[in-house]
Amino acid sequence: RRQISRYTVVITPCQPPKWPRDLRNEYLLQSTRMQTFGGQTMAGRLRRVIVCKPETAGWGKASSWRELAYYHNPELERASQQHARLVEALQGAGAEVWELPADEALSLDAVYAHDASFPTDHGMILMHMGKSSRRGEPEVHARLFETRGIPVLGRVDPPGLTEGGDMVWLDASTVLIGEGYRTNKEGIEQIRRLLAPFDVEVLSSSLPYGPGPDACLHLMSLISVVGERAALVDLAWLSVSTVIELERRGFDLIPIESAERDSLACNVLVLGDKKLLAIAENESTNSRLEREGFEVVTYAGSEISLNGSGGPTCLTRPVLRG
Repeated sequence: RRQISRYTVVITPCQPPKWPRDLRNEYLLQSTRMQTFGGQTMAGRLRRVIVCKPETAGWGKASSWRELAYYHNPELERASQQHARLVEALQGAGAEVWELPADEALSLDAVYAHDASFPTDHGMILMHMGKSSRRGEPEVHARLFETRGIPVLGRVDPPGLTEGGDMVWLDASTVLIGEGYRTNKEGIEQIRRLLAPFDVEVLSSSLPYGPGPDACLHLMSLISVVGERAALVDLAWLSVSTVIELERRGFDLIPIESAERDSLACNVLVLGDKKLLAIAENESTNSRLEREGFEVVTYAGSEISLNGSGGPTCLTRPVLRG
């Protein structure tokens, strides 16, 4: 209390209002909804995601499936049914689903929407894809981002090569990138320069030769981060240095059933709240995840996933998590 001239001024400390729990939660939810992109995590709740329908990617008139290393001529009707089940699971978990528009630049592989771009809290990064038939996809993503008001932080230029399936957020300040046939040293260095101003560390991991350069082997074929410190892994194919780094960071490593490697058992998508989306055919690995305390939602993937070698992470491009 102060006496100033003939007026009395009373100064009391101001405490922030205590909101009811439900009102505070609703405010936080609305704040998240106002965001359109971001979430430097693979394990946060999935809130917004891009998909590409099989018909949009030309599965109904496929003529190049052999050149693209598909196992058989894509069956559009079955693929569409399986993709619709995947979308239903995404929406059932509360995610807003955006569809990639049709474009002449899209090949059959465009259904695997994950690979053409990469999300950060500061904007999307457009890839320069290692598979030459997919080089037109990043610009289709860019046009969608523009219409949705999502900024582009940068892009990878030749001779750099990068694909989203080789890039994994270990935490909000660390990205692990697989170096192989689809992502090269120059591409990794360009990502490192783009993220350096934001104090993001970029680590690299050598990928195994596997089935060879024509097969689609990404880092995310060998690891899926399923929690803040938990990862589903194909231990036999991960590099020693990567396993050591994950263990150093305190990750709980959950190995897949090795007999389900070829059916993409390691490729699962975090929906949030310990809920995962996985391919139904991988029963043993899915049961293992359930024993670890996860809820596993499944879709039949015989056509949409196994034919083109792309699991639920490949079929989705998350743009907002958290």
